[in-house]
Amino acid sequence: MSGCGKVKAWQVPLRLVTGAFILHSGMEKWDGPDEQAQGVHGMARQTFPFLENIDAPRFLKLLAAGEIALGAALLTPMVPTRLAGAALTGFAGSLMAVYAQTPGLRKEGSVWPTPDGIGVSKDSWLLAIGLALTLSPHQKHHKHAQHVKHVKHAKGHGGCHKHHCHHEQGGHPGHHGHLKQAKLVAREAKEARRPAKGVSPGGHSHHHAHRHGPGHARKGCPAHH
Repeated sequence: MSGCGKVKAWQVPLRLVTGAFILHSGMEKWDGPDEQAQGVHGMARQTFPFLENIDAPRFLKLLAAGEIALGAALLTPMVPTRLAGAALTGFAGSLMAVYAQTPGLRKEGSVWPTPDGIGVSKDSWLLAIGLALTLSPHQKHHKHAQHVKHVKHAKGHGGCHKHHCHHEQGGHPGHHGHLKQAKLVAREAKEARRPAKGVSPGGHSHHHAHRHGPGHARKGCPAHH
């Protein structure tokens, strides 16, 4: 059940089991005998008096159709979980109302069932499942929360990147900083080995000779002694 409805993993067993059970119950009631129709209608009209205007066979058909539709909705992934859960909650709530109002199903002054009411009291589990499905987080809200989390995570990595760049530019050079320093040292060493422009083979520049005169270049300069 992973279609368009985006059913989550924990919802699958709840929808699968309840949907199959309710669908099967509705199909059995569809062609139920008159005795079954009279019994079900008699219990229901004690809780909901307006049902007296509907005859028993017709009520059984309507109840069967409702159970078949509800079971199919729970088993269909395209039906949103919260919608299917709300329908299940309403159905189970009506069953619990019948349990509470029908004499003989509960012990006197207690919510616990008599032996005759155990079958109906178990519908409380359907009510709990319906509420769980109805109150499940909305898919859009969950995606929004994930988006916010990713944005915060990206901002945190951006701060780390800035911190790394700051260290490279400041007193803590990174890998690229060490590479630049090595290239600079190599360039300075190369320039130191290269002879300066205008220097004679003897090591005296023409500028020095022109400034002090030719005689000075021979007599006074220590380089010629």
